[in-house]
Amino acid sequence: MTLVKEVEDRKDGIKKFEISNQYIKVVVSNIGCRVLSIFTPDKDGKMDDIILGVENIEDYAVDGAYMGAVVGRVANRIGNAKFDLNGITYNLQKNNGDNHLHGGAEGFDKKIFSHEFLDDGIRFRYSSKDGEEGYPGQLDVLVDYTIKDNNFVINYEAESNKDTLVNLTNHMYFNLTGCNDNILSHSLMVKADKIACVDENCLANGEFLDVKNTPFDFNVAKTIGKDIDNDSVQLKNAAGYDHSFILNASDKQIVLESLEVGRRLTITTSAPAVQVYTGNFLSGGCVGKLGKLYKNRDGVALETQLLPNSINIESEPSVILRKGEKYKSYTAYCFEKNFFR
Repeated sequence: MTLVKEVEDRKDGIKKFEISNQYIKVVVSNIGCRVLSIFTPDKDGKMDDIILGVENIEDYAVDGAYMGAVVGRVANRIGNAKFDLNGITYNLQKNNGDNHLHGGAEGFDKKIFSHEFLDDGIRFRYSSKDGEEGYPGQLDVLVDYTIKDNNFVINYEAESNKDTLVNLTNHMYFNLTGCNDNILSHSLMVKADKIACVDENCLANGEFLDVKNTPFDFNVAKTIGKDIDNDSVQLKNAAGYDHSFILNASDKQIVLESLEVGRRLTITTSAPAVQVYTGNFLSGGCVGKLGKLYKNRDGVALETQLLPNSINIESEPSVILRKGEKYKSYTAYCFEKNFFR
């Protein structure tokens, strides 16, 4: 049985909710449609929060690391903060050097979503106005957070009254130790034959790298730290892993595991790629939970999404949402029962 309840309602409009069952407790908020906490048991049955976050909920309004947020309209970077669509050039906010990142300076991570309760979760909605952050069309977004057995599931939908761009993801940072250590000893498996290469500004540049015999081959599980300091130009460009892995399977494409505490997360997504980001620039950000000052590598983000910079590097950009069509994507996070008591 799934329990859904509101646990905080602030005067500034920020609300907090809990979704839980016998396996998982997920705490979410309407600011940025954020996942604030996920509690799961370790091999001894001890419940810990396994995602990073800020100390005070109001600090999410100034969180530069996008912790737990739904980012959009377009996740990741758009080169030179502009794009052409239907013969028109659209100029976007430059909020990452010369590039546009995660929807701009006032992206979805800063917005207050409306909500309604479901039997097994919460449905969030946001209507992005025509011209918001430079994007064309009014975009109506729906995000469902639900718990089904030992799965936390995110469903995304969006529609626009004009042709526009959409690429939604959640920017949770996982740390399966309960955030008691960094993520370098975590084991990671990603079913992918190639990655999208990035330039020195972490922008996908249209080149692709076959992962075989490179530090980017996670087809056989290995620790994140094994090759992260390799002399690869790609790793140097991003100061670690911050690359889009092109998925080659339809289910259970990603597995993250901490053997030391006995937690395993298996991710199944309809998205064609996952951005693996090893928290390379976490140091010096917002004060974290319990006053902790996060360091680089304290969390790993596994952002299921379309290809970054798609509008500029794909011949038929997957990021384009046509008027009258519906954007749909889902990701299921399965906390495997064999680790539960």
